[in-house]
Amino acid sequence: MGGSRRDKWFLGSTAAAAAVVVVLFGLVPPLVALRPLRERDSAAGGGSWGDERLFLRSYESDLSPYSAWNITGTYKGRWNFVETTNGSSRLFDFGNSNGESVLELVSTSTKISGVHYVQGAVTFHDVFDSMHDHVFSKLRLEGVYIWPFRQLRMVASSGGDGKVLQEEDYFLSNPYHLLGVFSSQVLQESHQDKIWRRKSLNYDVEKHCNIEIAAQVSRTSGQHVHGDHERYHLEGLLESPKVDDDGECFSPILLNATSLNTEVYYNKAVNYTLMVTFVSFLQVLLLIRQMEHSNTQSGAAKVSVIMIGQQAIMDAYFCLLHLTAGILVESLFNAFATAAFFKFVVFSIFEMRYLLAIWKASRPMNNGEGWETMRRELSVLYSRFYGILLGGILLMYELHNLLRPILFAMYSFWIPQIITNVIRDTRKPLHPHYIIGMTLTRAAIPLYVFGCPSNFLRIQVDRSWCIFLGLFMGLQALILLLQYFLGSRWFIPRQILPEKYCYYRKLENDTNQIADCVICMTGIDLLTQQRSNDYMVTPCDHFFHTGCLQRWMDIKMECPTCRRSLPPA
Repeated sequence: MGGSRRDKWFLGSTAAAAAVVVVLFGLVPPLVALRPLRERDSAAGGGSWGDERLFLRSYESDLSPYSAWNITGTYKGRWNFVETTNGSSRLFDFGNSNGESVLELVSTSTKISGVHYVQGAVTFHDVFDSMHDHVFSKLRLEGVYIWPFRQLRMVASSGGDGKVLQEEDYFLSNPYHLLGVFSSQVLQESHQDKIWRRKSLNYDVEKHCNIEIAAQVSRTSGQHVHGDHERYHLEGLLESPKVDDDGECFSPILLNATSLNTEVYYNKAVNYTLMVTFVSFLQVLLLIRQMEHSNTQSGAAKVSVIMIGQQAIMDAYFCLLHLTAGILVESLFNAFATAAFFKFVVFSIFEMRYLLAIWKASRPMNNGEGWETMRRELSVLYSRFYGILLGGILLMYELHNLLRPILFAMYSFWIPQIITNVIRDTRKPLHPHYIIGMTLTRAAIPLYVFGCPSNFLRIQVDRSWCIFLGLFMGLQALILLLQYFLGSRWFIPRQILPEKYCYYRKLENDTNQIADCVICMTGIDLLTQQRSNDYMVTPCDHFFHTGCLQRWMDIKMECPTCRRSLPPA
């Protein structure tokens, strides 16, 4: 049964290729035969490989274009069982009969013309039902690639000899592989994934199964996708030949994959970092605009410390994530380090400075306190901030399978400001440009990660979650804008609101007919004022023009005449 399948896949091969395969996989154990290919010297290779080498050299003049074929790269495609059901469960006990597969191959030339030594790994995705889409199974492989006949033969590597892959540097620099692993670890892996990954395939291979891959490699035109880059198509069969009376370990699996253009993937990652850099630059401009809007003590005291601190923590997390991704993938370090630097600037310079200004503005003034008291209180502020920052990292590490609810909690950063406006009855604490701009720029990263169909992190699109997040953030921004234009308590029924001081109260009988506004130094003729909203009266019975006192209250909530604290207008 297994032999007929191999004949099907290698129909049309010549007798010389068959001889090479026999020597590789028949005369000696597979792992022993493969590894010495790169180490065998010319003297040792002159015996058993002489005929095959002469045969392959005779074709070099005709097949010289094939010698440039380098199948190193990442191949993405589909896997499916040949039979309708998986008859065996000794190795691949998959719940699904098909799914997505990713092959990563490293091909290097040997001293035998026409034969390349290949190492790599195959990853099977979607091995269970839709509730566990992100569960995957990985298998390490090694073998040979005979480029004149475009044949790839590989076997499973048990790893029992303790040696590492000789081309490990490729896997450490492949952005498609490493960023995908990074995203699955940070964004997708659940408790069930950890349990599945504890079932080592290498252990099962070493004890029970022999696994072989027989594949045909063909060149495909990639001009209709991304330029003139060479692309290869791999079609083969992964099966377990019978060993003694044990039978097959699993039903044969068909593999069908096409090479990926890593340059395109690299460009996607670079474009993402450019987007993050541009968004960070816009956030700096918006923060400067907001700091100018609340550059007075009274204006800064209206802003919620929790709101600014929550945004600063978010930017600190994004800085650490991008820096980690840059360290993980060396070829993308410059791009991700630039994005991390801009996030660091937003977090450490502007937001922390604004946080300190708000803290100083809202802090009660005590005449008898000294520098030691201020330094102690400032230390408490920074300790709380960085304690929450580190505690959040530990919390997300332990609860990373609940990352999306955690993201919703993080992106509720406008809610503390809404509550502060209602409690203090503050007047226009945030500039409308800051509200709209921050809402849009902060939604850019999560919407790209979970909403872009071709995102470089290879995360499955969740449009319903993205729509819900957009509506949630839009509702917060809308409430803040209505508080800016209609008042901070516009949505609360008047029946339950506390009594509020009225600056437009009527004149008393003993009030002088003429009063002076000490702000503009002009008189207020109370008898000729037909409308009561043309002037304002403080609780200490001092009269001011309405516009003068409103501008003053934007700076200080104190009476210009007697320095008595004023209630919110």
